[in-house]
Amino acid sequence: MSATQEVGEIFGNGSGPAHAMMRSPTVLIASVALWGMNIFYYRMFGINYAKVLKHDVLLLEAKENELSSSQSQSDHNSGKRHRGTESSIIQNDSILRSNSNGEIGKALEYASDDEEYYYEDEELESPEVANAAVTWDKLVWFSMSLLFLLHSTYFVWIDVLGGNQLGAVLAFYGVVTFAVVFPLPSTRWLRKASVIVLQRCFELVNPRCSCVITDALRPVPFVDVFFADAMCSLSKVFFDWGMLFHLLSHYPHPVPPSPYNILIPTACAAVPFLIRARQCLVMWSYCKLQPKVSHDFHKRLTHLANALKYATSVFPLSLSAYQKTIDPKRAEKLEKYLILLLVINTLYALYWDIVHDWGMMQKSPISTLCAPSKAPQRKCWHIWLRPRLRYGVAMSAIILIADSVLRFSWMLRFYHRIFPSADSFVLCTQFLEVFRRAIWNLLRIEWENFKQGNMRQSSNQYSNNSANEDEKSSFLPQPSVQMRNILPQGKQSTA
Repeated sequence: MSATQEVGEIFGNGSGPAHAMMRSPTVLIASVALWGMNIFYYRMFGINYAKVLKHDVLLLEAKENELSSSQSQSDHNSGKRHRGTESSIIQNDSILRSNSNGEIGKALEYASDDEEYYYEDEELESPEVANAAVTWDKLVWFSMSLLFLLHSTYFVWIDVLGGNQLGAVLAFYGVVTFAVVFPLPSTRWLRKASVIVLQRCFELVNPRCSCVITDALRPVPFVDVFFADAMCSLSKVFFDWGMLFHLLSHYPHPVPPSPYNILIPTACAAVPFLIRARQCLVMWSYCKLQPKVSHDFHKRLTHLANALKYATSVFPLSLSAYQKTIDPKRAEKLEKYLILLLVINTLYALYWDIVHDWGMMQKSPISTLCAPSKAPQRKCWHIWLRPRLRYGVAMSAIILIADSVLRFSWMLRFYHRIFPSADSFVLCTQFLEVFRRAIWNLLRIEWENFKQGNMRQSSNQYSNNSANEDEKSSFLPQPSVQMRNILPQGKQSTA
């Protein structure tokens, strides 16, 4: 995250510098290839990433469906109160029992299977379904094709047609859009992936409450959290898109270096961090509405601390952009404040990566429950890492060390002599950031998979206890309506 708080040469002639125009498409192409690498490792180590990402969405949909069906059934029963209070109580009790083992139980059974790893892509029944599958090799080949198309477009548009860099990048985006939209069978998976990305983008800005009923607040599913975190690593891409808007609005004249002209690009770059902070605040509000048994004050405080972490990412980004609009001597005086903000954000984010996003270096109940049932003798890496590691000790330790080093990639600014320009430095740090995000994804999905498996085990245990209680209560006679009016509330529940 901290590597993206730097901006390059953002002002210049109307056509724009080549590095600034080529930077965003190149970083996006690298992100596509690295996501293909993630899928490859998920499959190699038996992690069904699709089920992990769909887990919370399936549970949320099942919960909303059961609430709507329960409400309709309650309304139907309320219209038949003249038939007797006793029959209404028995019907409502049957509704609650059916909901406890209804769609939510089925969703948990599907989405939280921690022991059986399989892939729907391996059970393709027809070529049409195979063309729609998003696999790692398709992503790698697609990224290589995009890289070739990018350089070919620049060569034809600039060297052959005599155009400028601004027109070349717009032509590249236009060709890619046409290739995705054009209905070819071989690109069906591209349209499917594009629809998924657009759906998740819509969910990021979609209000999660009715704005009228406060109790109707919807929790943020893990897939949206994961998607927003990925956008945070691409914040510089959003900055370049905002600058592209300024270049188009001032073309063919240069963009004047003023704070006003830096406002839109900086706001675009801050959008991913603000979205992620908003998600944390939504979960904090959602936890306040839940029973204190399952959502304590510590969990609410964790969401607030996470929101503060993303807020610390906006300040160095804004200050770095502001330095480009003032005198170099004044900008040099602000350098020490920028470094201080970067250090705070880096250490904060690194701590959150290891402890909260990966579940390492902590003694929590979840970490203990996620341990294997027949764990060997406790070792040193159990304390520093986790008792259970899907990728093994060596690979997990390498990812942890690499993530820690790449978090400080902004320190390359002190070795600016190795870079021909500020844009080259920003491009290098962007490559390092998307690579850091790719290895971060491996442990993040792994830890979420363990937690979802633990949730399924807890749900099965609760279902078995409920079934035993129902079996015992079935042998007891139900009290009559008159007896319910006589017995106290505690006796009624016992009966």
